[in-house]
Amino acid sequence: VQLEVTANNETKVVNLLGGKGSYNGFEEVNVGGLDISLQYGSRVMELPFKIKLNDFIAEKYPGTENSYASYESKVTVIDEESEDFDYHIYMNNILDHRGYRFFQASFDPDEKGTILSINHDRWGTYITYFGYMLLYFGLMAIMFAKHTRFDDLRKQLNKIKVKKAKLTTAILLFLSISAFAQEHSPNDGHAHSQQPSKAQIDSILRANITPKAHADKFGELVIQDFGGRMMPMNTFASETLRKLSKSDVYEEFDANQVLLSMQESPLLWYNVPVIYLKPKKGDSIRSLIGVDKSEKYVRLVDFFSPMGQYKLAPYLEDAYKAQVPNGFQKEFKEIDQRVNLLYNTIEGRSLKLFPLPEDENNKWISSIEFREGNYRDVIKDSLYSNFINNGFNAYLVTLNNAKQTGDFSRAENLLEGITKTQRKYGADVMLSQDKINAEILYNKYDIFKKLFSWYLYAGTILFLLLIVQIFKTTNKLLNGSITFFKGVLITLFVIHTLGLVARWYISGHAPWSDAYESMIYVAWATMLFGLLFGRKSDLTMASTAFVTAIILMVAHWNWMDPAIANLQPVLNSYWLMIHVAVIVASYGPFTLGMILGLVVLLLMIFTSKKNKDRMLLNIKELTIINELSLTVGLVMLTIGNFLGGMWANESWGRYWGWDPKETWALISIIVYAFVIHMRLVPGLRGRWLFNFMSILAFGSIMMTYFGVNFYLSGLHSYASGDQILSFQFIAITLVIIAIVGYLAYRKYAMYYKK
Repeated sequence: VQLEVTANNETKVVNLLGGKGSYNGFEEVNVGGLDISLQYGSRVMELPFKIKLNDFIAEKYPGTENSYASYESKVTVIDEESEDFDYHIYMNNILDHRGYRFFQASFDPDEKGTILSINHDRWGTYITYFGYMLLYFGLMAIMFAKHTRFDDLRKQLNKIKVKKAKLTTAILLFLSISAFAQEHSPNDGHAHSQQPSKAQIDSILRANITPKAHADKFGELVIQDFGGRMMPMNTFASETLRKLSKSDVYEEFDANQVLLSMQESPLLWYNVPVIYLKPKKGDSIRSLIGVDKSEKYVRLVDFFSPMGQYKLAPYLEDAYKAQVPNGFQKEFKEIDQRVNLLYNTIEGRSLKLFPLPEDENNKWISSIEFREGNYRDVIKDSLYSNFINNGFNAYLVTLNNAKQTGDFSRAENLLEGITKTQRKYGADVMLSQDKINAEILYNKYDIFKKLFSWYLYAGTILFLLLIVQIFKTTNKLLNGSITFFKGVLITLFVIHTLGLVARWYISGHAPWSDAYESMIYVAWATMLFGLLFGRKSDLTMASTAFVTAIILMVAHWNWMDPAIANLQPVLNSYWLMIHVAVIVASYGPFTLGMILGLVVLLLMIFTSKKNKDRMLLNIKELTIINELSLTVGLVMLTIGNFLGGMWANESWGRYWGWDPKETWALISIIVYAFVIHMRLVPGLRGRWLFNFMSILAFGSIMMTYFGVNFYLSGLHSYASGDQILSFQFIAITLVIIAIVGYLAYRKYAMYYKK
């Protein structure tokens, strides 16, 4: 900093070095005959005891250089008033001594020194946590105690169900459904002069493809990816193909067959149109590499000139340097990553199949890495060295012969040989056979992607049956069909739950740690509360199934990555199961409230003089369930937010840091608290306004989730800068909501407003 110091009519400018976390000596200056000492930085406070750093350990994920699994400080506390003792300080594991709490904050770049943060507020922490517990108890009591608003709503709901059973007035609701289909061209490639056509390429692939039965055995090999995660080859193949082409298959070939083909025929795959380019957004790249704008997939060879020059190279430096890249730069970076992924896979660099014996970081390498590196000096076992160098190539040669003879026994023996070396030299990180089988099974069924359509079909059919039931309440076949589809939805929810359990088992952590996982968990929570409230209203269950399907559909859009990833150190905590589970689950009842609000407005729009009594009962019923749902959501969001404060205090020594996620969660709490309590304001009472506001309020949840995770940067951001919802889309959505709200209000004012 630069200071102006004035004394006795004399002024001098003094430059001081320092800042947060730094401590420098005093700067001496004479001004106006006065000697002045200045210092800038953090205030030094002396502890009543000493801490000695014995060792600092930064654990990385297997085979990585900068991907930290955890880091910890091994210290000795030296205290004259008590016995000295050793302690390990790491993320979410603090040292608490004589009221001073030490947190693992960071470390020196050379990994030889540690940086700890300190908090001294023992009684303040106890009192705060006790207050939090009282808050949790009070909020939970709202939903279970008698003579509360929640209890009154339950009683009102039961009365409405009795009235509905006595009424026979019919309503007529016209539904129109439009569907759009995309045509897929059989010519998803292009042909330059002197280049093979896609049809020729595909015919060669079909003639040389490995049979699925053997490719599945290849998929059981274990591989270490660039992020250090251990996975079956089947998972690696699926993720690679999905990242390249946004598809799980190429033509009729599955991911295992495609990956094997890339290793057997690398030159062929330079000419296979497998790299996906976005419509319109990828047009600049299409023009640059010289392909038609109608091409959805392009080849690796298209990105290189006849002289071997990479056509994207002149544009990548600026794209990667840009702190806030524009749309073109983002697209260039994304395509560059796909090109590199395909190139490394074809060349075999990605196939890290061979463990380095006694490597402290459990690194695995590929055959090409072995040949290019100095690993012969590291690996003392000459037989194993030769196996790394030649084993996989020998397998490919044997596999080619097997396809000619039909006898794959020797190829399978070589696969077994690779597996044995993995178990021998990589036992510390080698996956068990049960985990391998579980992950392959998980990949095979891709249950969350299938659940989208199943929820959609079952929910839509149930909704239509419920509309018909309004006309024929005594039809046994109709009632039986409704009961059947309710059972289907319950079964789908059980499958959904088992899918989450399977992902938890495979990943080793709770399945709500990234964008994709949080989406499938929100879908699960939404369906859970739909089933709970569906006991009072079948329409609620049907509506919930529809919105659950939409959430799962969004989870499988191209910008979501379903790959299982390693956890960041701060997330490797039991707090992930507590705080994140509660706060993300709260989005479920809020989503349910939004869809119920929309259904109520639609019922109002279709209200007429003949059906207004019957409609009123349905509107009352759904409005009550809506308020119950929003109340549950608000309780969970509030508790989750305060649990997050406790987690932050345990991790960093502070409860609140004005992180965008924290701030928007607080805004959402305020918004929904206002919506729920509007009934206490005379001018804001009414079912129309409540349901309309339950839709608008959901915008705060959208901002808390999508806005923070994808637009803003912070501790909770998954992909800052990747704007997945355009402002045009948001504007159109608001216009549609306004139109629906206006049409509903006209009927509400005509028939129900007093």
